[in-house]
Amino acid sequence: MVIYLKRGKVEEDIQQEDLKVSEIVRNTINKIEKEGDQALKELSEKFDKWSPETFRLSEQQIEEICASIPEQTILDIEFAQNNIRNFAEEQRKSMKDIEVETMPGVILGHKNIPVNSVGCYIPGGRYPMVASAHMSVLTAKVAGVKRVIACTPPINGEIPAATVYAMHKAGADEIYILGGIQAMAGMAIGTETMEAVDMIVGPGNAFVAEAKRQLYGRVGIDLFAGPTETLVVADETSDPEMIATDLLGQGEHGPTSPGALITTSKKIAEETVKEIERQLKILPTADVARVSWNDYGQILLVEDEQEALTEADRLAFEHVEILTKNPDFFLENMTNYGCLFLGPETNVAYGDKVIGTNHTLPTKGAAKYTGGLWVGKFLKTVTYQKVTSKEQSAYIGEYAARLCQLENFAGHAEQALLRVRRYGNQQ
Repeated sequence: MVIYLKRGKVEEDIQQEDLKVSEIVRNTINKIEKEGDQALKELSEKFDKWSPETFRLSEQQIEEICASIPEQTILDIEFAQNNIRNFAEEQRKSMKDIEVETMPGVILGHKNIPVNSVGCYIPGGRYPMVASAHMSVLTAKVAGVKRVIACTPPINGEIPAATVYAMHKAGADEIYILGGIQAMAGMAIGTETMEAVDMIVGPGNAFVAEAKRQLYGRVGIDLFAGPTETLVVADETSDPEMIATDLLGQGEHGPTSPGALITTSKKIAEETVKEIERQLKILPTADVARVSWNDYGQILLVEDEQEALTEADRLAFEHVEILTKNPDFFLENMTNYGCLFLGPETNVAYGDKVIGTNHTLPTKGAAKYTGGLWVGKFLKTVTYQKVTSKEQSAYIGEYAARLCQLENFAGHAEQALLRVRRYGNQQ
C-alpha cells in the first residue's frame, strides 16, 4: 500500500492556475492574428524589453556573433551536436519506406516525407537553453526538413550569443530574437515579415506549452512539453545525496516543476528530505528549486519493486531516474515515461544537454500516449496504392461494392462497380 510522505499542490489549485494561463494565451494569440508585426513588437517590448527594427538576425549579425564565441564553448557545443546528430541519424535509418505486392497486381506502400517547414522554440529568460537548439533544429535537419526557423528570447536586453551560435551550427535557415507566446504564435500564424511554418516544436514554460496547445490544428506540434518533471525511483541501496541533487537539479527549471521520489525505504526517504534541506541552503538556484519542491514535490513510500513500477507508470513523468539495485527491471517493464535514466552513472542533465537523446519530452501524463521529440516527429508516413491488373481491379471491386452497399454508401459502391463493369470481362 502506497504511503504519501509528502504531497504537492492539489489538482484543483493546478487547474485554476492553468485556466488563468489559458486565457492570457488566447488573448495574446488573438492580438497577433489581428495586428501581426505590430503586436509582436508591443508584446516583445512589454515582456522582454526588446523592440528591434526586425526580429530576424541578418547573415552579418550571425557571423559576428559566431566569431565572438569562446573556443571552449565551440568545442562543447560541437561535442553535444555530434552526439545528438549521430543518434538522430541512426533513428532516421530505422524508418524505411516500404512497397509490397499484397496480391498479384496490387501494390501498397508508404513513404516517410519530411514536413516542409518547422519553427523551433529555444527557451531563454533566466536560463539560455542552448541545448534546445541541438534538440530541435538539428533533429529537424537530419529528418530532411527544408526550412527550419528558430526563435529565442533576448536575455536582459541582449542577444544570447551561444544560443544563436548553436542554432546556426545546427542548421537554422532563419533566426529570430523573439520569445514566449509571441514567438510561438508568430511562427504558427505568420506576420508581414515572418512566413508561417507547418509545425512548431520545442519546450517552454506554461505559457509556451499552452500556446502550442491552442495553435495545434492550425499547425502541427511535436508534443505538449510543459514545465519539467523528474521522478527518482530508489531502494535501500540508493544514495540520498544523489537523489536530492538530481531532484533539485531539475527543480531549478521553474517554480512549477514537479519532482517526485518513489522508494521502498523509509530511511532513504527521510535522509533524502534532510539532504534536500541541506542543499537548499547552498544551491545558487535555491530560490526557484525550493518553491518547486515545496509546492510540487512528492514522496511515495511503497512496499516493493512491483508497487514502485505501478506508481511510476501511474505518474508517467517526463524524466525517470532509476537508482535501484536492478535498474533493468524498470527498462523491461515500465511503459509510461518520457526518458529513462538507468543507474547512478547517468542523470537527467546528461540527457538534457549532451548525451544524444532528445530533451523535448512529454509532461502532464502525456507519456501515457506519446514519446518525446525525435526524427520521426518531423516525418509524415503517407501511404499509396497502385493496381496494375484490370482483372485484379474487377476482383477487388466486387468485394468493395458489397461492403460499400452494406454501409449505404451508394456513391462509393459505384466507384467500385464502374471498374467491375469496365474490367470484369477481361481475358
